[in-house]
Amino acid sequence: MIDKRFIGHTLPAFSAVVETGRLRFFSKAIGQTDPVYSNEAAARAAGYPALPVPPTFLFCLEMESPDPAAIRNLLGMDYRTLLHGEQGFTFHAMAYAGDTLTFQQRIHDIYDKKGGALEFVERRTSVTNQRDELVAELRCVTVIRNATGA
Repeated sequence: MIDKRFIGHTLPAFSAVVETGRLRFFSKAIGQTDPVYSNEAAARAAGYPALPVPPTFLFCLEMESPDPAAIRNLLGMDYRTLLHGEQGFTFHAMAYAGDTLTFQQRIHDIYDKKGGALEFVERRTSVTNQRDELVAELRCVTVIRNATGA
């Protein structure tokens, strides 16, 4: 069983720069056809200061952590038993190409179901921009399948 004393544990914050080329590539990869996500002139004509960040791109940037496996390693989670449970985003402000976004990850909750056969680790991440404005809150639930339990 995962030690619930880790609830509230905060990992070191890290920052990532939103690069224009990566935004264009991501938009193409997800099939985004609105030119404001790939053409700077179209973005400016729509009133944006630069290319806007597509919502799910923040998850990609979160993976730029110096140690993407930090929580898994901290909690001793075996990747062979892990499932992606769910993911959610709450947006507070727009992010744009050229922004430097800071990610602060925290273990929000650890709980189990089915007599311990399934354990859940909920991570919450706050994302702020270079002006220290809250851009978004990310939520990710990882499920651990245990051999024991009812």
